[in-house]
Amino acid sequence: MLTVGGVTLTVELEAMATLDVVYEKIHHKHGPRWCAHVGTGHDAAASASLRVCVACVVELTDSCHVSVVRKSMALTGVGELLKTEGVMREILQQDDGVCVRFTTSLLKMLQTVEESSTLDKVMQVLVQLLLDLKSEHLVQHLINELQTQLCGVNRSVVCVTFLGKLLDAVPAVSHMLTSTNLCVLESLCVQMVSADEELKAAVCYVFRGVWESEDARHSMPQTLREKVCVLLLNTLKHASLHQLIVNCLGLLLLMLRSGETVCFLMTQEEDKKHPELQHCSLPLILKRLLLSGDECLQVASVQCVSAVLSHSTQYCMSFIHGDIPEFLFERLSSSNDVLLWCVYSCVLLLCEDSLFFSQCHSLYGIESLVRSLKESLKLSNLEVPKQGLQLLTVILEKQPAGVRLFPIGPTFVNVAEVVIVGLASPCLQVATQAARAATALMKMHHQSTPVHYGELRKIMEALSCRFTELPSRTISQRRRCFAEPKSSSQSTKAGTFLMQALVCFHEACRLLEECVCEASVTDSPLTAAEEKDENTLECVCVCLLKCCDTVYIPTVTRVCERTPSPRVLQLFLSILSVQFSLSPSLMPAFANKLASSGFIRLTVENKALLCSGNRHTSLNVACCGFLLKLCVCLLSQPNPQTHSQHLGVEEVEHVLRECLPSLYYHVCDWPAVLGQATADQNTQYCLLHLLYLSLISGDRLLPDATVFSGVMEFINTVVEQCCTLPPSVLQSVLYLLSETQESSSDLDWPNLKSISKVLSSTPPSSSPLSVPHPSLLHFIFRYPELAEQFGTTVLTGWLKRGKDLVGKVLDPEQTELMGLLEKNPCVLIKMLGVVFEVEEVAECAVNVIKAFLMAQQNYSCVSQSLLKPLLLQLVQKLNCDSNTVVHCVSLMLEVMCMVQTNSTVHTDMDHTDLKLLYYISNLIGKVKCRDTEYLLPALNYLYCSLVLSPVHTADRAVSMLLCNTGLMELLQTLLDHYHSSSSSSPVTCCSFLLLSSLITLQHTHSAQVHKSVCLELESVLRTLIFWKRHTDSLLLVCTVRLLQAVLDMDLCSPVVCVSVCVEHHPLSYKGAISFTTALQSLLLQKQEILLSVSVNCLDSLICFLNRGRPAIVQHVVFQPWNRFLLYSLLNSGEHLTLHPATLRFLTLLVYWSGDAVQWESEIECVCKTAEERGVKELKGNTIHTLTLLLLECSERSLSEDVKLRMENLLESLNHLQSSESSTGCLFRVGGLSICLADFTVNHAL
Repeated sequence: MLTVGGVTLTVELEAMATLDVVYEKIHHKHGPRWCAHVGTGHDAAASASLRVCVACVVELTDSCHVSVVRKSMALTGVGELLKTEGVMREILQQDDGVCVRFTTSLLKMLQTVEESSTLDKVMQVLVQLLLDLKSEHLVQHLINELQTQLCGVNRSVVCVTFLGKLLDAVPAVSHMLTSTNLCVLESLCVQMVSADEELKAAVCYVFRGVWESEDARHSMPQTLREKVCVLLLNTLKHASLHQLIVNCLGLLLLMLRSGETVCFLMTQEEDKKHPELQHCSLPLILKRLLLSGDECLQVASVQCVSAVLSHSTQYCMSFIHGDIPEFLFERLSSSNDVLLWCVYSCVLLLCEDSLFFSQCHSLYGIESLVRSLKESLKLSNLEVPKQGLQLLTVILEKQPAGVRLFPIGPTFVNVAEVVIVGLASPCLQVATQAARAATALMKMHHQSTPVHYGELRKIMEALSCRFTELPSRTISQRRRCFAEPKSSSQSTKAGTFLMQALVCFHEACRLLEECVCEASVTDSPLTAAEEKDENTLECVCVCLLKCCDTVYIPTVTRVCERTPSPRVLQLFLSILSVQFSLSPSLMPAFANKLASSGFIRLTVENKALLCSGNRHTSLNVACCGFLLKLCVCLLSQPNPQTHSQHLGVEEVEHVLRECLPSLYYHVCDWPAVLGQATADQNTQYCLLHLLYLSLISGDRLLPDATVFSGVMEFINTVVEQCCTLPPSVLQSVLYLLSETQESSSDLDWPNLKSISKVLSSTPPSSSPLSVPHPSLLHFIFRYPELAEQFGTTVLTGWLKRGKDLVGKVLDPEQTELMGLLEKNPCVLIKMLGVVFEVEEVAECAVNVIKAFLMAQQNYSCVSQSLLKPLLLQLVQKLNCDSNTVVHCVSLMLEVMCMVQTNSTVHTDMDHTDLKLLYYISNLIGKVKCRDTEYLLPALNYLYCSLVLSPVHTADRAVSMLLCNTGLMELLQTLLDHYHSSSSSSPVTCCSFLLLSSLITLQHTHSAQVHKSVCLELESVLRTLIFWKRHTDSLLLVCTVRLLQAVLDMDLCSPVVCVSVCVEHHPLSYKGAISFTTALQSLLLQKQEILLSVSVNCLDSLICFLNRGRPAIVQHVVFQPWNRFLLYSLLNSGEHLTLHPATLRFLTLLVYWSGDAVQWESEIECVCKTAEERGVKELKGNTIHTLTLLLLECSERSLSEDVKLRMENLLESLNHLQSSESSTGCLFRVGGLSICLADFTVNHAL
């Protein structure tokens, strides 16, 4: 498009562009060598061919009579030729004069043509022509011509502009200007002081081209360089044209690449050579541009500041004094990502000078920086937030501790939010930089008051969350990534983030550790109750422990198992070590988890792999610190099996602290070290402790057989060297042996002898046998040699431990001992020895023996072969030793009673049984009734022996007891005490039961009685009638049982002399009625233990009356109270309706009344209940009692309906196999063993 006189000639030019470029007047003079053909379209092959005569073009451009339009068309043709490389060069090289003339004429056009588009075309053709010709001579000619034109006063802007374009196209021109054509540059300097800002802009552009060439810059004289610098500052200071400012800044940026130039520019304020430029301070100029509203100029200004600062931090002071940081922070409000990045980078350089912080620029700008980061993290250009987070990191790292960045909480919260968002960035590099910022934030002087623990927790949770998102495959390749620091692969980024995350987590742990130690940073008392649960120091510590447990441990262990990194391991183990200080209450469980997960193995193996030969000393320190804390924590907590701490924890800690730093053995080498006689003893102790701690935690470092043999070699070596093992080491040794025994062969005598020597050399008070564990218990009793020597000690230690475990029927200690007793019943011998010798645990031993005997279905062989002979020895010793402790005697008697109680097979009383009975009866005869502690088990044993003796051996037993006057006197004393106080005690109950059995068996076997016992019947009846509410049920039962035995003997037994007044004699009407009423009231209580014995006694009373005064029997039977009592029993539920006592009571009434009609309703009620329940559901004793009732009633006159129901029931009962319950066994009631036969309903009438 061409404008001439205001008319646009676009159409004409387009038409002319398709015509041949020839000058018709003179073209005939030119030969064909000056012509060339070229296409005019985009596709030269398809477009029309254009003929261009270069000679004509030269004539046209040189002629003043040719129009500008024609010249422009000709240049267009030349431009088309220049598009094909070499065409113009080939034509013009035919005659150098033509070439020079052509370029000269083009330069003249620059001075004569006014139209900008034509000027641009001239410049374009000139530049393309020079590039195509590649002639240095022609370029030099052109520069000379330009110099001539620059000396003129007209059209300098066009020449300078062309020179700038020439420099862009031909960089070598810059070197020509500075080496051989300095006058051109001098001329340009003259142009810099002109008032034409457009010209100045063009000059600056030329100088920019010169400065871009390093060779040209170095070849330029220093004076000229300084002159240009001074002119540039002056120009930039007064510039108002935007293009001029831009070109100046472009030149300035190139100048600032040179440190020498920077030094010159920054010292202009003090330069006396140029007084007119003293106020052209570069910082002030850049500050003015920074305050402009043009973001492009702001970007360039910031880049210039950064360029200056990149050379030396000494220039920071000038910019800081000029308040540049303040205005830089203000520019952070922009949304221009380029400007933000430049400002971040510039402030980063300013942070290199401490003056930046001392003048509180960091304090002033932190809020602006945080606000800017919040927005920049939303940008798609991730380099911006990355640079901003780097700046935040540097400020946090370099901020002096005495000047707090966050004196108030909100600012800290905002920073924490920025860090959290940065950690969540999808770009790993941004997340890594955020992790660095979080690391720098974890300093005490950055915490506000009160400390925002909630924000710290959120940062750690965000860090851990991002940590879990790392691809495991890439972080496992981390070591390879570090070998290629220039690599930008994903694995490198993941590895870098992993490392930085560990550093950050470690710093957070150290910060909280410092908080724990400082009272001034405790939780704020003003914290809201609903916030305090989460935003407390304790809560953050727990959060770190949780993150450590669920995130860092799994990830880091997986990485280190593949390619262990010393730096990663050092940080990781340091983090684990700090946890012991942060959450001590949670450490026992955490330590157990670590040990059970193989962390002892992980640490010692990596320590041996990476730290041997004094390598990685910091890792070695971290390994030792972690192992020490872990081991001490494990040792300090009670062993779950023994419920006690390890012996000598401080001693073990000292050994570990001394040996761990120099311990570089792999685990597989430990057995060899343990067997070396020349090995360091403390090192061997250290290995044993580590093996012990791993084993109790469930991590077997070595196969059991290997550990067992290695420990035995160690013990044999110790014995050979006549050394004594510390208790702590001995405890570890015994545990290792006992736990690995099952996987190894049994020890021979030499090895057992070595173990015995080692155990014997340790004082009993500090022996590990005093705090045994289950496997040690089994290990000792596995070998009779060890059991004989140490069995009592280990049992005593075991039972002492179980004393605190109360409230359980069968605690774990008893369970373990019972398992041992089942495998090795001979342990009973040692257990009885403990009962007699160790009073402190005697009761515990008795409980175990009782539990064992009760659990056995049939242990008569055990009691016969083991218990009774040993018990006899102990009883004999008791009779000879007057100083025997009473408590132990009572416990031993309890064992003897338990033997009798639970035995289900009763054979003839052998010599041992009779001796036991003899010695115990003699022992009882020597004591007083107040010695109830062992009087009760002794009397109970005598009672059990009597009631369980077979018929053909019971005569000897009862005779032995009846001839013991001391025993009879004791029984009399107990009766007298009962008459005087009517008190209830187990001893009184047991004496009544024993007396009842003596009465019955004496009558059965006609045994001789040497001394009788007096019984006041009136006192007994008074208790039953008036004091039954205040009397223990067991004593009532025993009293009724004694009355039954006396009644069965018609109140005249040689064993008991019954004294009774005439008024209350049972044979008197009043006495009989009183006696009957007392028994009826006991039945009415409906207590299981009273029902049967009361009915039996009532049966004996009626029989006694029938033998003495039959007439009174009818009065007793036909009492109205009987019907009420029967009604109450029959209507108290199915259980009481079919209870043997109820059925027996009804049978007695039917039998002694001689008529069943009056009891028909009661009989019908029984039949109905039996039918509803079903006879198959009835038990043996109920079946037998019901059958007797129905048979008795069937002989009486009753209605046909009732008789039919009874016949059907009898038929059903006859089809059942009546299995009567065993009446010869004993059961426990309170502290007594009583015979079931004494409390079972009698069936005979």
